[in-house]
Amino acid sequence: MSDNNNHPLGEAPWFHVIFSTGFGTGFVPGAPGTVGAFLALVIWYVLYLVLAPVALLWTTVALIVVTTVAGAWTSKVMERYWGEDPRTVVIDEFVGTWIPLLVAAVPDRLTTAILAVAGFAAFRLIDIFKPLGCRKMERFGNGWGVMLDDVLAGIYALIIVLVLRWIIA
Repeated sequence: MSDNNNHPLGEAPWFHVIFSTGFGTGFVPGAPGTVGAFLALVIWYVLYLVLAPVALLWTTVALIVVTTVAGAWTSKVMERYWGEDPRTVVIDEFVGTWIPLLVAAVPDRLTTAILAVAGFAAFRLIDIFKPLGCRKMERFGNGWGVMLDDVLAGIYALIIVLVLRWIIA
């Protein structure tokens, strides 16, 4: 995420505003990325409650792939209006949150909730501190840099959730 917190938000196409800001969570003052990631967690947990395990897995994979591609596109559009990697664009947090959730679902709801929250927390910490190449991913152009640092942070969080799952599930 860039430091352009005070960059004026120019008029942009409404679809891109709604999608890129994670349905408006990007406008929450203070921690828009965390709020956007939390909404992604809630969406996934609702899907966990209503879908069969295999359907949940494939739905999560589809959400990750589609949102990554669409997120790169909308991020590129929004950078033209709001500057490089605008703070209000949080669609990347959705993808980064969903990646560790690929391995969080188990039959027990409490254990799933614990693993899901751990994945959310691990992703947010990794995304904030950007270790092990995450910051380098931001160099990609055309909106991909906005998305790929969170994809990598999500992969690191997935590894953490896998280890936790092995320990507690």
